[in-house]
Amino acid sequence: MIELQYYLSNVPDCLIYGLLAMGIYISLRILDIPDLTTEGSFGFGAVISVLVALAGHPILALFAGMIAGGFAGVITGFLQTKLKVHPVLAGIITMSGLYSINLVCYSLTEKGATTNLSYNKITVFEKIKQLLLIRGQFETSMVKTVVSLIIVIIVLLIVIWFFKTHIGLCIRATGDNPDMVRASSINVDRTKIIGLMLANGLIGLSGALSSQSLGYSDVNTANGTLIYGLAAVIIGEAIFGKRGATIGLISAVTGSVIYKLIVAFVIRENLFGELSSNLMKFTCALIVAITLAVPAIKQKMAENKQRKAAR
Repeated sequence: MIELQYYLSNVPDCLIYGLLAMGIYISLRILDIPDLTTEGSFGFGAVISVLVALAGHPILALFAGMIAGGFAGVITGFLQTKLKVHPVLAGIITMSGLYSINLVCYSLTEKGATTNLSYNKITVFEKIKQLLLIRGQFETSMVKTVVSLIIVIIVLLIVIWFFKTHIGLCIRATGDNPDMVRASSINVDRTKIIGLMLANGLIGLSGALSSQSLGYSDVNTANGTLIYGLAAVIIGEAIFGKRGATIGLISAVTGSVIYKLIVAFVIRENLFGELSSNLMKFTCALIVAITLAVPAIKQKMAENKQRKAAR
């Protein structure tokens, strides 16, 4: 029962970080842009969410976090398209600038200069718990799981629908062949900015929801989110393959769930001994490396099999 509670307590994070994986999938696979804004927009969404929630609006805080992330995506898109900054450098510039902005945001409360803020139980999850008169820890995990699942499903359906609209199809075409799109009199710069705004908006929403799940936000909360999202996308593609946008978005969320549970298993079983909790990023990097190596290994085995057959 205790072990079940442990893994169940990780399910909300699996789903919440699925929004992060969806955002990275949009920028990396649909737009074909290596966007490094992720950690900046995730942290920005988290801190804005705290500030709005502390004003007594936890639900509005989620939308505020999403808008904050979308704003970060617009800045990155503007740097790329209008100022012709390399996509990688544009993401680094935005991420670096947001780190300082996040520090300023943390100092906007009565606490003054600080690097972390607590929600003081003013979260969506706490509101629902109070509404349903729920008190137990196990029941709290169930509430977080159900609420996170509902939010992720709604957002997933909206994003899938969006990519079937005219502007969504233009964004997909821009990622596939920008020259052809430009020749069709479609504003490529605009579609890139909208795509990056959507991607980072999802990441900002993930940051807002994640911080509400934890009950606090810290300036270092976003550390490692980029590698997490990449791992989720890669694991999802290893299972579902590289297909259309709909399957790709679903695979990103699925990859997030699998990846988070793998990390939870490593920590739970102490596979690295007492250092398991300190080797989180190493575990992340190892999982990504193994996942990336699987297709190459399969291809190598197939080539060796053909050579033996030829002999």
